[in-house]
Amino acid sequence: MTIKPLVLLPDPILRAESDPIERVDEDLKKLADDMLETMYDAPGIGLAAIQVGIPRRLLVIDCSKEEEENAPLVFINPKIVASSEERSTYEEGCLSIPDYYAEVERPAQVTVDYLDREGKEQQIEADGLLATCLQHEIDHLNGVLFIDHISKLKRNMVIKKFTKLAKSRGGTRL
Repeated sequence: MTIKPLVLLPDPILRAESDPIERVDEDLKKLADDMLETMYDAPGIGLAAIQVGIPRRLLVIDCSKEEEENAPLVFINPKIVASSEERSTYEEGCLSIPDYYAEVERPAQVTVDYLDREGKEQQIEADGLLATCLQHEIDHLNGVLFIDHISKLKRNMVIKKFTKLAKSRGGTRL
């Protein structure tokens, strides 16, 4: 497995909409494994393919606690098909926006249709942290960042800070 470089704000690829995956093959499974390795190394609990520069509708998640065994999940072409009226708020962060966190309100429960790692159709009903994580990562596939859910003033401050950092590094990728 390979740890891939993370794409950081303000890289414009983070605003691109990801393309659907046409077939599940060994290359896609290797990409999912590499993404899991990258996510664990970061460390994070979710990662969309766009965050490693690949605009495909693939994401990986592991919401297990530190003392628990890893429980990786792979979602291919995930789509939210239902969400609750009830809302919940979590402090979110993002591997593409390092060391910045903000309270984000989202639906408390979601139902997601997707293909699993073997290409089989699945549906998951999620609540709590998993629901939040799924919404956050699916947003990535649609070119939406968690900072788009906070005030315009805070969002503009974050974008300005990361643009300045990127210029000082000579680029937007790690």
